[in-house]
Amino acid sequence: MASLQNVPTILRKPIKRWRLAFATIYFSRTLRSLLHHPQSNNNSSCSKLPSSTPPFLVLDVKADADFSNVDQTSLTALVKEKNLDQLLGFGGVEGVAVALRSDVKNGIHGAAKDVAWRQEAFGSNTYPRPPTKSFFHFVVEAFKDLTILVLLVCATLSLCFGIKEHGLKEGWYDGGSILVAVFLVISVSAVSNYRQNRQFDKLSKVSNNIQVNVVRNEICQQISIFEIVVGDVVCLRIGDQVPADGLFLDGHSLQVDESSITGESDNVEVNTSQNPFLFSGTKVADGYALMLVTSVGMNTTWGQMMSTISRDTNEQTPLQARLNELTSSIDDNGNKEFNGRKTKSDDVVNAVVGIIASAVSILVMSIPEGLPLAVTLTLAYSMKRMMADQAMVRKLSACETMGSATTICTDKTGTLTLNQMKVTKFWLGKQPIEASSSIATNILKLIQHGVALNTTGSIYRDTTAKLEFSGSPTEKAILSWSVQELGMDMEVLKKNCTILHVEAFNSEKKRSGILMRKKTDNTIHVHWKGAAEMILAMCSSYYDASGRMKDLNVTERMTFEQIIQGMAASSLRCIAFAHKQIPEEEHEIKEGRQKIKEDSLTLIGLMGIKDPCRPGVRKAVEDCQHAGVNVKMITGDNVFTARAIATECGILKADQNMNSEVVIEGEAFRKYTPEERMEKVDKICVMARSSPFDKLLMIRCLKQKGHVVAVTGDGTNDAPALKEADIGLSMGIQGTEVAKESSDIIILDDNFASVAMVLRWGRCVYNNIQKFIQFQLTVNLAALAINFVAVLSAGEVPLTAVQLLWVNLIMDTLGALALATEQPTKELMEKQPVGKAEPLITNIMWRNLLAQALYQIAVLLTLQFKGGSIFGVKDKIKNTLIFNTFVLCQVFNEFNARKLEKKNIFKGIHKNKLFLGVIGITVILQVVMVEFLNKFADTERLDRGQWEACIAIAAMSWPIGFVVKCIPVSEKPFLRYLKW
Repeated sequence: MASLQNVPTILRKPIKRWRLAFATIYFSRTLRSLLHHPQSNNNSSCSKLPSSTPPFLVLDVKADADFSNVDQTSLTALVKEKNLDQLLGFGGVEGVAVALRSDVKNGIHGAAKDVAWRQEAFGSNTYPRPPTKSFFHFVVEAFKDLTILVLLVCATLSLCFGIKEHGLKEGWYDGGSILVAVFLVISVSAVSNYRQNRQFDKLSKVSNNIQVNVVRNEICQQISIFEIVVGDVVCLRIGDQVPADGLFLDGHSLQVDESSITGESDNVEVNTSQNPFLFSGTKVADGYALMLVTSVGMNTTWGQMMSTISRDTNEQTPLQARLNELTSSIDDNGNKEFNGRKTKSDDVVNAVVGIIASAVSILVMSIPEGLPLAVTLTLAYSMKRMMADQAMVRKLSACETMGSATTICTDKTGTLTLNQMKVTKFWLGKQPIEASSSIATNILKLIQHGVALNTTGSIYRDTTAKLEFSGSPTEKAILSWSVQELGMDMEVLKKNCTILHVEAFNSEKKRSGILMRKKTDNTIHVHWKGAAEMILAMCSSYYDASGRMKDLNVTERMTFEQIIQGMAASSLRCIAFAHKQIPEEEHEIKEGRQKIKEDSLTLIGLMGIKDPCRPGVRKAVEDCQHAGVNVKMITGDNVFTARAIATECGILKADQNMNSEVVIEGEAFRKYTPEERMEKVDKICVMARSSPFDKLLMIRCLKQKGHVVAVTGDGTNDAPALKEADIGLSMGIQGTEVAKESSDIIILDDNFASVAMVLRWGRCVYNNIQKFIQFQLTVNLAALAINFVAVLSAGEVPLTAVQLLWVNLIMDTLGALALATEQPTKELMEKQPVGKAEPLITNIMWRNLLAQALYQIAVLLTLQFKGGSIFGVKDKIKNTLIFNTFVLCQVFNEFNARKLEKKNIFKGIHKNKLFLGVIGITVILQVVMVEFLNKFADTERLDRGQWEACIAIAAMSWPIGFVVKCIPVSEKPFLRYLKW
């Protein structure tokens, strides 16, 4: 195997140059032995890899840094094959760090040149994606549409027959006009789909741009996953995605989910001794660690797999599927009618052309192919606008499903609250402490040790001596209070102690613990921190305000429980600290089991942390409740804190009966029988002290009862609940990568008000589609009726195929743009949720569309049979009047379609510039069609009086729409047999 590197020659302290020389000699000999004696090396065994950090590893990056002698293939194979012997031969993890010119504690230098050199030598942490689909691809896809193919065949036949009958000069008009109209439809469809595909590509880039914590130049900082380079030291915590292949440096209780690589569902323990290997794309299930990056991008084990993964931009939502079924069923019926038209072999060419033209006209109007396009447009528009409202949609169907949500199960911390923690109370014994000077010295040291060592947070002091705290909001609040109020020096405390074992915090245990040894007296101590009532249950004694240890009898325990309840009732998160010194012999007995003592502890103190409610969250909750959506809070906090926060947020009313059915603990809900859970689940408003499993159980119960459930989650253990729910909402700030990948929508600001906005947008999507369906079916019904009656009575159609294609363009594209881009209104939150079984076309829609369609049919048939005598014109002008009136009726009816129930159809119209623009463009193009494109559209020019008559007839749809909306409709769905 090729040599990994040339060891750099510059140390921070010249006095330690001899150590670097030793490392170089040792490393070179090791590599030579690997090259010449590979078999003997493979047979060697190791009990434990070096875990300490040698002082000679503190390096500076040279200006002429060169990685040409580092073999990337060897690094990749080292991790991929989990070769411990080979790693030992390289000098362990520290030896690899030396090779990569990285410091295992302080990371790489991190300067722009350093990062650039590493990217040039080892590649960037990106994966080649499949090429973006070109515009031509979508043009081809548009040609595959059955309607387009039928029209192309008809255009070809029309060209052939027209040229045969009228000659080339005059005979190409009909067929050529159809071809031009088909070209317009294909262009619009291709442009729309191309833009949607581009939108998804942008969305994919945003969703894949994960922020990762790394240590560079001694500073812990957040960078994009794409900026990770070989040699980086990455901080991993529960729920994080491992951003690259690498080696375990330091940490505790690290459990990794490698199912994405191996397919095995069991978590794998990663440690220094047996398994220090970490793979890109895997997830941290428990614990925390520092990792040295050895391979990035395509050089990782995950690289080749990732290169084949791309988001399915052709995802079909349930609503699109239902609409496509509607389109297909009508299409099938239309084809049967078309094929059913029989012609005899001795028919003349004119008769053939007439029959085909009639059949095509009816076929064109019978297929509402614009419905799926309308869904696509409204979803694409809504997704873009929802990004501005702090919601990133990962799954298209979630947009429309959210509009039907009947229940929202929300977390408390960071969603209903600001997640800006601050310690406001501290109790030592049974007394509140106002100043650190009143705390006994021995207790003060215990508190400092419990805070500084039992934490995943960290403190950094910059060049201006300003302190920066990192970690979870709770950890930062505790660290900040300990430094500012107790004068804690975290660095000194860590240097004077050795961590022996760690049990990391997670949502199941709700506590964390450490086993540590003091270097000063070699004594061993246990420190626990976590939910107050859980830590209290582990204690058998407590320290009073003077620092003396006392027994925790039943009476004293009740007193502490009352203190905890009092803080919780003030909306404080209550955390307790406990301690115990462990005899050496007891530690030696338990060392093999690696379990920290959990009983007979001594309670140090109780801490109250305030997390204020978010501004506007109460109104957002009330809006949801007013809209018929139940809001349930599921939290890990105790019952009293949960109840106080729920009341403050409006989930519980101040005068509400707080019985056990309204506020419940997760354990109690878990112990119910299935029948009891189903009976009580609707009444529950707050579930406290809940685990992720309790949340999952509640969601399943609600779904079984027919609810459409949306659930928020941010932790790794929330993934099953997010997947189980109808709509999974993960948190963009506090959410782990596991949670985000399991969700349908990411709430970028972690705010419940944004969840309420998503609900409003979901209803808006559904409502906009209904508006468009009402509008299009009105046009279809009227056009089909007039053409069908005209064909039966006169043998010809007043509306030609080209004119109907123009009407189709108004309906499909321009209509969709006008109606599918309406923004959400307050009225949407005044209705009850739309049930899963409710029909897409409601009674209100049937009332509106039948009234308008019947009016249009009556007017157009009158013009068809009496128009010539009424206006004193020939058939060509009469047909133009019918065409013009028909189109203008649709323009006026588009205003009616804006409001399905409200009589004031102009409310808020000034806010939708796109609607007004589409109406303007439609009118202008109609004038051009009638007055200037006579050959193309088969029309005649109209005089002023005729235009005024057309406008007056069309404008009557407004008062008709107003009167019709006064007619009440039954709640029982009309035409129940229609299962669209």
